Amino acid sequence: MKKKVLVVDDSALMRRVLCDIINSDDGFEVTGRAINGLEALELVKKTTYDVIVLDVNMPKMNGLQFLSELKKANLPQRVMMASTDTMEGAQTTMDALELGALDFVHKPDQANACREDDFTRPFMQTLRGVASSRMPVFEDKAKERVKKEKSDQFINLLSKSAGKITGSKIVAIASSTGGPKALASVIPLLPANLDAPVVLVQHMPKGFTATLAQRLNSTSKIAVCEAAEGQVLEKGHVYISAGGMHMNVKAQGAGKYVIHYSDEPAREGVKPCANYMYESLIDSKFDHIVCCVLTGMGADGTEGIKNLKAKRNAFVISQDEASSTIYGMPRAVYTAGLSDQVVALDKVAEEISMRIGLS
Repeated sequence: MKKKVLVVDDSALMRRVLCDIINSDDGFEVTGRAINGLEALELVKKTTYDVIVLDVNMPKMNGLQFLSELKKANLPQRVMMASTDTMEGAQTTMDALELGALDFVHKPDQANACREDDFTRPFMQTLRGVASSRMPVFEDKAKERVKKEKSDQFINLLSKSAGKITGSKIVAIASSTGGPKALASVIPLLPANLDAPVVLVQHMPKGFTATLAQRLNSTSKIAVCEAAEGQVLEKGHVYISAGGMHMNVKAQGAGKYVIHYSDEPAREGVKPCANYMYESLIDSKFDHIVCCVLTGMGADGTEGIKNLKAKRNAFVISQDEASSTIYGMPRAVYTAGLSDQVVALDKVAEEISMRIGLS
């Protein structure tokens, strides 16, 4: 059965082009069209769609306002942003993801450019991922506050425990579709004095990872930044790979490690690719390596962790199916027999903290 799609865009030409692209795929059918968020809101109240393709800038009700109204009315939908704003307006994109959109693509300014393979291929790949994802769940501030309080209690107990994990350590996290939302449930719960640096690959294009890092840093106790070439890794810091390059961890001097970017072609169809990050740890001298694979489409991370585990002792945490937006990357790690611990998203930070300890 074909997946039903609602296309929301104020441009008649853009709507037609997007509808043509979607309808050309045997797995999808456009069954609804709207020129703004107001029209779209009325449609979703009476019709069921598998996925919504949403523009940002529209009259009467824009894309962000539409997402806000869905949240207010508790009408969760699988939403994919397709807007010219999603390339230049990284802040707007982050706002959309925080409001419940699952992923995004950059839409060219000219409708005719949307017919090119450079757009249609990633557009349909993203659409398939969003359409197959778990329906988003809206959580209220009270529940988020309870989770944070429980995490603080756990960290307090951890700091008082007699046992201490000795040796040098590092945490390496991979995430993709649904990742920004998942990371917002993990990174802010990590303690500021985590006894290890954290390196992180989130599949995002160039220009968006800096904004993601800024958002996470503003809500976290642990320091978060977009990693820079040659940056020295420090405990209690999270280093997010810049989009469009592959991030590696490289030894530099006795016991010191730095960020090194490489420009190989995309791997697993993505750039940055977590496989490179994991494989760069093979020759490192860390006593403890904790790998964590969160929600995402595809299998990035599996090959890299497999190669890492073949030569090094690494502990692998994978997100469980029930809490994953898309159980692709965590499933691939689990089915390959590489997962040492499978946990729900709200337990990931605790698991990392317990395995690493505090400085």
